[in-house]
Amino acid sequence: MLATSLSDLTRSGQMVAMKHTNVSELKAKLSEFLARVRHGESVTVLDRQTPIAKIVPLDAPAGDFDVEEASAPGAPLRGLPRVSLRRSIDVQALLDELRGER
Repeated sequence: MLATSLSDLTRSGQMVAMKHTNVSELKAKLSEFLARVRHGESVTVLDRQTPIAKIVPLDAPAGDFDVEEASAPGAPLRGLPRVSLRRSIDVQALLDELRGER
């Protein structure tokens, strides 16, 4: 049921053919469809001729990003209030209290 639609999409200056497939064919040939997506194609998934999802390539390949160094050091934690959870909480009593309010 794999068919090329009449409309082509432009992505980053490349012509990308839009493919359609039904759910059962997608399940049977998932690796093939993912390979096509990896090469720039988009796939529309149909359920009984109704489009339900679109699988599209990522804008940037994984790992293709820049890491910028911090422009200033992080703020010191000194001066922030401390939180202490030293008292124990009786969870059962709390639940009983909340249930009694219903």
